[in-house]
Amino acid sequence: MEVKIGALPRMKALFVLSLILAIGFSCVAAIIEQPADGADEGLSTYIIHVQKPTDELASLAADDFEQWYQSYLPLSLDSSKQPHSRIVYSYKNAMTGFAVRLTPSEAKALESKNGVLYAKKEKIIPLHTTHTPGFLRLNQYKGLAADGNQGEGVIIAVLDSGITLDHPSFSAVGMPPPPAKWKGKCEFNNRTVCNNKIIGARNFIQPFNGAPKQPPFDKEGHGTHTASTVAGRPVKGANAFGMAPGTAVGMAPLAHLAIYKVCSDRGCPESAIMAGLDAAIADGVDIISMSLGGFDNSFYESAVATGSFAAIQKGIFVSCPAGNQGPSRGTLSNEAPWVLTVGASNVDRSIRATVRLGNGAEYDGESLNQFFHIQPLPLAYAGAGRDSYSAFCGPGSLSNFNVKGKVVLCDRGGNVRMVDMGIEVKKAGGAAIIIANDGLNADSIEAKAHALPTSYISYDAGLKIKNYIKSTPNPTATILFKGTIIGNTTAPTVASFSSRGPNILSPGILKPDIIGPGVSILAAWNAPLDNGARSKPTDYIPYLCGLGYKDKQVSIITKTNVRCSTVRRIAEAQLNYPSFSVVFGISPQRYTRTVTNVDRSGASYLSKVYAPAGVDVTVSPSVIKFSRNNQTATYTVTFTKKAGSSSVGQYSEGAILWFSGQHFARSPISVTFN
Repeated sequence: MEVKIGALPRMKALFVLSLILAIGFSCVAAIIEQPADGADEGLSTYIIHVQKPTDELASLAADDFEQWYQSYLPLSLDSSKQPHSRIVYSYKNAMTGFAVRLTPSEAKALESKNGVLYAKKEKIIPLHTTHTPGFLRLNQYKGLAADGNQGEGVIIAVLDSGITLDHPSFSAVGMPPPPAKWKGKCEFNNRTVCNNKIIGARNFIQPFNGAPKQPPFDKEGHGTHTASTVAGRPVKGANAFGMAPGTAVGMAPLAHLAIYKVCSDRGCPESAIMAGLDAAIADGVDIISMSLGGFDNSFYESAVATGSFAAIQKGIFVSCPAGNQGPSRGTLSNEAPWVLTVGASNVDRSIRATVRLGNGAEYDGESLNQFFHIQPLPLAYAGAGRDSYSAFCGPGSLSNFNVKGKVVLCDRGGNVRMVDMGIEVKKAGGAAIIIANDGLNADSIEAKAHALPTSYISYDAGLKIKNYIKSTPNPTATILFKGTIIGNTTAPTVASFSSRGPNILSPGILKPDIIGPGVSILAAWNAPLDNGARSKPTDYIPYLCGLGYKDKQVSIITKTNVRCSTVRRIAEAQLNYPSFSVVFGISPQRYTRTVTNVDRSGASYLSKVYAPAGVDVTVSPSVIKFSRNNQTATYTVTFTKKAGSSSVGQYSEGAILWFSGQHFARSPISVTFN
């Protein structure tokens, strides 16, 4: 992997990073096993990885590949379930193998066959702006910075729940035609056709019970939202309940969109994800965006990781979300180093709903619904002197509690949705609701729609309001609705729901890679000047062997025949990655990085170290001099644990910055004391 510093090329860095910052956030939940289809009782979908064929077979067409895959299946199947009807998908680009309906015993027998690397039962992965371009210093009507190319000529694949083709965000007016390399298909019917914006759309969700395959329409809305955030055209007058009004525009409004429906209301089957990746690679896309992911035990078991590796082998950039399981540690998904993993941050916009108490104290909260200011009313805490469930204002919890005409304070938690809290308070006769955040999420609040006047406040504010209620026999409160407020100077900060490291599958690789706006985004940051990275797929083989993977397991990922015994293995933290993840024992640790000058001329870079607490950091050489474009240089970083520094399980953070007269590059450092 090469680490780039200097003026990153617009196409390769500014566009890609600013785009990806907008697309990496979606609900990423626990993986569930695929339910058996009632029509094929006892059968489940298995993904079968086989050895890469000889050069002669590798040149076969996709249909011929399926015939070759059928040769792996047993011929002694029930007459009503012959091999040709069992194969769900045949893959050629994203992996070498196929998806097939089998019983557990059939799958076990198939895995023992010569040439079969791995048979895994499919899992179902659940699915994980108007102001954002201005916050990121992007031109409101152009998406990218005014001197950027707005994504023109770039094809972005969105693997999600489909698309609403007639939405104004996908207007083709003024759009150039797609590049000549485009080979994709449009699977809408004759009345609904693709255009120069949506240049292709396919559906990889298998119909149930023999029903006909449907066009890739978006019934969930998730895919449409993601696609418009990525590359939507300007839409004037966008708002949510009248709030945050403006012109909604994607981050790359002139980019072409290729839609691959791999998710439905049942989730995202791994076999469909792999089929979408297989098609996207063949179709000639430049970037793949997948707002989905889950938890895996290894990279070779992950459809996203293995399929993405095939994409980067073809020079395709892949981005996935870190997940929404924060703020607990070790909750990441999509940890593979060849995927850009994006965490979520807030923006500098809030839709303000301020609580004013009877003693004059005010606490800022948020609410998407902006009502008229309410007059001071009696204030009551739902959990005062009652069972713990009542504090969460869950369904039926306030039936015997007099809240009529009052402002009711409820606590977030108890597996009660916030919208249901408002419904319960309204049902019980309450006039308004204050929702206090829980301690885990603390200050991370966002604007949501509610059933009655509401303010969603921080955990600390909730504690202070409870103390006020205890301090007076007649507590009162009002809510002041102030509308859209721009200029939160603390933004961006990591959203509480954004999944955190450390990287469980590979602790030596720091993830997420970057963060970007993911809180209160209505629909569609100039790139961090952090180090850009471009990978060479062969660089990962010593890394994967160094993880202790067996030859077959590495071959599943790389789609090549690998013998780790002949490979010079490297420690995972030695991979030429833009960041450093250091797991300390006792001995000092030393890592090297190779950087490439992408400025058009020579430059000198001076290093500045922000050492993590408890660690000494030495960089050698401390100055890197380049005389020409694309020149490389290598530096070494030594990490030494200070005597008496943090104990086991503690974390510390820092960074190394490289400055020239015009540019700087930043390498984050994360230290775990083991």
